[in-house]
Amino acid sequence: MTHGNLLEPDPTKLPDRPQPQAAMDTGTDPVEVAAEYPDFSEAWAVLAERALTQQEFVAAYAYARTGYHRGLDQLRRAGWKGFGPVPWSHRPNQGFLRALAALAKAAGRIGENDEYERCRQLLADSDPAAVEATGLA
Repeated sequence: MTHGNLLEPDPTKLPDRPQPQAAMDTGTDPVEVAAEYPDFSEAWAVLAERALTQQEFVAAYAYARTGYHRGLDQLRRAGWKGFGPVPWSHRPNQGFLRALAALAKAAGRIGENDEYERCRQLLADSDPAAVEATGLA
């Protein structure tokens, strides 16, 4: 039997959000999803990722920061104390983690190197699998 760090808090798992998730899964424009569910980080993350691919780095930064902060609010309500695992494998967590990765990427593109490093470290501390999955490896 193996044990992790016994002092580490339990993983934080955000609650399922069936309505906005279904909207995203069926191809609803993330602008519409964000407008109807402004606290749904995945919609903001998708908008940030889209802006990054279009080299609209300031817009990407703004979208990502919104998704990141909305996700932080939800994580805190779920008992997260600012540290500890936020598993990538739990689908509802992926919106926050994707927004965090997009924020790191956008920060790097606009020269906010300290923020890039801070976001990348938070992503790695949350779940190393998220670093790989989001391309920050």
